Amino acid sequence: MSTRRERGRVMVLSLGLLWAAGCGQLRFAPSEVQKQNAYLHQRTVQAAALQARMEQVSQMLQQLTGRAAEQSTAILAYYGLPRETPASTSVPELLSETNAALTAQANQEAMARPDPWGAADNLLELGIALAGLVGGAYGVRAVRFLQEARQKSQALREIIQGNELFKQSNPQAVEAFKGAQQEQSPATRQIVAALK
Repeated sequence: MSTRRERGRVMVLSLGLLWAAGCGQLRFAPSEVQKQNAYLHQRTVQAAALQARMEQVSQMLQQLTGRAAEQSTAILAYYGLPRETPASTSVPELLSETNAALTAQANQEAMARPDPWGAADNLLELGIALAGLVGGAYGVRAVRFLQEARQKSQALREIIQGNELFKQSNPQAVEAFKGAQQEQSPATRQIVAALK
């Protein structure tokens, strides 16, 4: 009996922590390229601050570049150090085409929308794991419900992906396809549009 109570307490505590933190606290981990770009950013602003002091530019510009170098430390700490550091020991290396391409790739990755299917699957897996901790009849019911929700999510994903593939393969049928979808409720259309 005490194990069931302990599991229940862990479940309540875990859910309470998730609720208190809110979804705003969740983020996707930065990729290696994004970490390398953050590292390059720090090295670039440090080089700019050093160059501004060496060239004895205006006091304001020296302060701005110095402050940017200080601020870049927090950015790098947030992203984390990359496994492999890009070439950055000199200004020509910092300004190289290789590093420019790395920055462009990091920008492309940052602009990409996160995969809502992956996020939903991860949340359902977390829910199944937490329900397993609860155990008992309520835990079993919750696990069944969440597994069914995961199966429905997978089915919806396959339908939407199939529809998009159909529209790409048959551009002449796109208008007829869209017309057929007009019979859906506004709520359904909104959900499907958000999932695309």
